[in-house]
Amino acid sequence: MTQAFDATAQQALLESRAEAALDQARRLGADACEVGASVDQGIEVSVRLGEVESVELSRDQGIAVTVYVGQRKGTASSSDAGEASIRSAVEQAMAIARYTGEDPAAGLADAELMAREIPDLGVHHPWALTTDEAVSQALACEIAGRDVDGISNSEGASLSSGEGVRVYANSHGFLGSQRGSHHSLSCVLIAEDHHGMQRDYDYSSERDPAKLRSPADVGLSAAERALSRLGAVRPVTGRMPVLFDPRMASGLIGHLMSAIAGGSLYRQASFLCDGLGQSLFPEWFSLQEKPREQGAIASSAFDNDGVYTRDNLFIDQGRLASYMLSVYSARRLGMDTTGNAGGARNIRLSAPLESPETLLARMDRGVMVTELMGQGVNNVTGDYSRGAAGFWVENGKIQYPVEEFTIAGNLRDMFAGLSGVGDDTDTRGSIHSGSWLIDAMTVAGS
Repeated sequence: MTQAFDATAQQALLESRAEAALDQARRLGADACEVGASVDQGIEVSVRLGEVESVELSRDQGIAVTVYVGQRKGTASSSDAGEASIRSAVEQAMAIARYTGEDPAAGLADAELMAREIPDLGVHHPWALTTDEAVSQALACEIAGRDVDGISNSEGASLSSGEGVRVYANSHGFLGSQRGSHHSLSCVLIAEDHHGMQRDYDYSSERDPAKLRSPADVGLSAAERALSRLGAVRPVTGRMPVLFDPRMASGLIGHLMSAIAGGSLYRQASFLCDGLGQSLFPEWFSLQEKPREQGAIASSAFDNDGVYTRDNLFIDQGRLASYMLSVYSARRLGMDTTGNAGGARNIRLSAPLESPETLLARMDRGVMVTELMGQGVNNVTGDYSRGAAGFWVENGKIQYPVEEFTIAGNLRDMFAGLSGVGDDTDTRGSIHSGSWLIDAMTVAGS
C-alpha cells in the first residue's frame, strides 16, 4: 500500500472530529445531532491470462451530520473529514432543517437504548500485504484454474484487502467506534467443448486473511464449476421440486429480510405487512440474528442509531416472531426498535440439517439451481420469477447441466413449501445457509 494504515490514530481522529461536529451543531442551535464518520484503506489487484490488468490503492473517508431542530431534520455529508468540511456540513444540515417539514418520528433513539458496552468482536485483522504479494496470489489462483483440462479462457482473478474505522456519535453523549477488515480472493473461468462455452466462478471471503482458502483451491474450484456446466440444455416445463444451492438459498433469506424491514412495512410495500405471528415456514425452521458473533462478517456492538445490538429471533418455529426495525421505522409503526438501523447482522438458521445427497434423493425429479438471473421479485406481492441455470435431477441423482429456464412461484408458498435444509452451509456472507429444497415451483424450459 502507499502508506500504512494506523487504525488507532484514525479512530482517535474520527472521534475528535465527530465530537467537534456535535459541539458546533449545539452552538448553532440544534436540539439534537448525530454524526457518522468512516475511513477505509485497501488494495485490489486483478489479473487475466497471466498479466496484471489493474492495481487499485484506495483510501476513502466521509462524514455525515444529521441535526434536529424540534422535529425538523437536516442531513449533510462530505467525502472529506477535515475540520473545514465538517463545519460546512453542520451549517448545511442546519439550513436544510429549517426548511423541512416536521416529522413526528424524527429524532435520536432514547438515551437508555445506547450501547453501553462495546466489546472487541474480533473483526479487525490487518494484512501487511504488498502489491507484489497481492499480484502473486491472484496469479497463482488463475494459473491453478487455467491449468485444468477443458478451461479455454479466463475472465480473471482478483484479490482485495482492506481495513477501516467507523465512528458514530450523538448528542446523548454516546460515542462508539469499531475497527474492521475484509479480505477476498475470486476467480472467473471459461470452459469449452464441442457443445460451446460456459463460465463460472468461486471465491473466498473472510475478516481474517489467515482463514482465506488457498489461491489454488479457489482456482481449481472455479474450474470445476465451469466444466460441470458444459453441455447444458433446457429442462422440460412443469411443476416440480427445486433445490437451491447455498449461494442461491441465502438470496431467499435476503428476500425475507427485505419484506420484514421497517422501511418496507411502514410504506405498505411488503407482502408481510400485518404478518406478525403468522406461520410462514414449517415448525422445524427458525431464523435469528447474532450481531455480536465473534469474527463474523457483519458483527457490530451498535447499530446506525447507536442502539445496542442484541440477538433477534425473526422466525420462531415457523412463525414470524419479529420485524426488523430501526428507531425511525419503529416509531412509524408504533413499535420498538430491534437494533437494526443499517440492516440485519449475521443471520443464522436453526433446522434439522441433511446432506445434499439426502435432499436430492427426496426430490427425486426436478432442478437444482446454482445461478439466478434477473430481478423478478415483487416485494409487495411476494411473486417470484427468475431466470436460472443449474442441473437436472432424475431418480435422486444429478444427471446433466441445464440452462435458459425460469423458475416461478410466490415467496409465501415457497417458504411454506420448504421441505429440507442442507448441511452444506455457505459461511462467506452475513447470511449462513445450506441448500434449500422447495417442494414445488413452476419451471419453464423447453
